[in-house]
Amino acid sequence: MKSDARAHSVGRMNVVDGKWPRWGADAGLVALALLPPLLSQPYADPSGPAWASVIGYEAVAVVVLVLRRRMPATAFVAGLGALVAALVTSAGEGGKLTPLVFVPLAVLLYNLGSRCTRWPRAGSALLGGGVMVLVGLWLNRMTAGASEFRGGLDVFAALAPMPLAWAMGFAARSRRALLVAAEQRAVEARRAQRLEAAQATQRERARIAREMHDVVAHSLTLLVVHAETLRARGDELPDWARAQVDGVAAAGRQSSGELRDLLRMLRDPAEAAPLQPVPGLGELGALLDSHRAAGGTVEVRWGTAETALESLPAPVQSAGYRIVQEALANARRHAPGAPVRLTVDGTAGRLRCEVENSRGARRGTAGAGVGLGLVSMRERVDALGGELAAGPTGDGGFRVVATIPLEDAGA
Repeated sequence: MKSDARAHSVGRMNVVDGKWPRWGADAGLVALALLPPLLSQPYADPSGPAWASVIGYEAVAVVVLVLRRRMPATAFVAGLGALVAALVTSAGEGGKLTPLVFVPLAVLLYNLGSRCTRWPRAGSALLGGGVMVLVGLWLNRMTAGASEFRGGLDVFAALAPMPLAWAMGFAARSRRALLVAAEQRAVEARRAQRLEAAQATQRERARIAREMHDVVAHSLTLLVVHAETLRARGDELPDWARAQVDGVAAAGRQSSGELRDLLRMLRDPAEAAPLQPVPGLGELGALLDSHRAAGGTVEVRWGTAETALESLPAPVQSAGYRIVQEALANARRHAPGAPVRLTVDGTAGRLRCEVENSRGARRGTAGAGVGLGLVSMRERVDALGGELAAGPTGDGGFRVVATIPLEDAGA
């Protein structure tokens, strides 16, 4: 928490650096603080001792102004000490410095209030500065030959506005701290909002999982139980019925396993690893056998060997399997008895699956499906950067063509 606040504080303090580099800002500040005394000194006292004191003081001021960010208290004490020394030395030699020599001191005081966050250190620096001023006034009284060079109320008049510079720096630091705290609160609020949204999503997932378990899983389990009961009495059924019952039982067991995986993922996405292998193109043979066992006919043309298809990326294999599965299921529902032609080709850097059926031998089942088969296929293909074309053919059939690139799938 503290490190984040410090990082935000640094970010706020370096806003100017986005437009001006730090060395440029320092150079500009040094020029604004040190040029006015140099320009006004000829009008105050052009004598040699005065110029020597000003130049010596500004040489020290250049260093402390550059180092003010790293050592605010030390820079202030050093700058004030150099100023007191310059004032006392020039007065002892009969010189007088311009009042603008206090400008760098105002900058150092502002910097002390803005950057020195430890109160004991800041208080010690201010107290030490006050002691240096008093000592300087005493030395000035002892060394100045003429009364006109002895400091008094004029020195206190020049120092009187200085606490205002420190107060402005402290106010700037307080404002930065308030901004950092506000930004931190905003970050915490966004984090809490994301957490609440994630929890709401998880609650909705759990609710959907319960509904699917109560509505679908129970009915599917009952279907498998009935199919297994019929299989146990297979000697009382004709041959064609036994084949159909075997197909129903196998499909029910497979669907039950996939439904269990789906419910686990809905309840806890962190444990989304399937209990059984995700079907791929290597299982197309079993899928075609189940389609034939359900009374369908399918003609297959392999543009690539089945062993080569099994080496394709897993997401491509899973999408290809699901597309063929859904297309065959649609053909059984909407065009019963129609021959189906399946083409699978995994060459030229893409997987192409084409499923086409002609007009059905009889009318399809009314109300079969939920109308989301094509939507699901299109979403799978789009997720892998492929294309899906689906629509009726001229002879009353239907064709589905899915093309999936292998590069976007991480091949």
